[in-house]
Amino acid sequence: MALAGCATASSIPPARHALAPSAPAPIPARPPVAVAAAQQTVIDPHGLIRPELMQRARAALDTHGHRIALRDRLYVVDFQKFSGTDRLYEVDLHGGWVTAYRTTHGRGSDPAHSGFAERFSNQPDSHMSSLGSYVTAGPSWGPQQGPNVLLDGLEYSNDLARQRAIIVHGADYADPAFLAREGKLGRSYGCFSCSHIDLTALRERMGEGRLLFAMN
Repeated sequence: MALAGCATASSIPPARHALAPSAPAPIPARPPVAVAAAQQTVIDPHGLIRPELMQRARAALDTHGHRIALRDRLYVVDFQKFSGTDRLYEVDLHGGWVTAYRTTHGRGSDPAHSGFAERFSNQPDSHMSSLGSYVTAGPSWGPQQGPNVLLDGLEYSNDLARQRAIIVHGADYADPAFLAREGKLGRSYGCFSCSHIDLTALRERMGEGRLLFAMN
């Protein structure tokens, strides 16, 4: 079967089933907000992620808990946003901080190349992005795309991700130079392509057993 993703069949391994001081110095008073933050982590304190998207991602973390081995970080993709803006978010669930990156969508999702994804599919050869929950399946390397992160789809909307070779990988059409020249990112065959420099950080940090949640 021809693959609709950005890698080749041979580059995608099979899925894995998954003495206390006598006079202590006085402690300076802290404002109530700081005390509250110390008691309960505030996720995304700067509001980078749409609240509905964040809520859905955290619900997915519970729904697919039996497949999500690691809950220190999760990854969220907002396909409502323009491709030239940050829309792939790494969420630190312990510290609450969010780091934002750019990522592409599939050419079938944006046939006019407007920079906005409009259609989504799980079908092979559709060249569209797929929505829903994925679990990262570890760093890999393929002859076509080089270093990457494997993904397994967890829902009917993306459960053919491994068959379609949907991965996270670096691409020239996602690099800053392409964005500066074209005003938007290029399009993948459904993969979450990112800049080569961003992939270096993401590949190690995504690892194996973390949630990636994509929503429009």
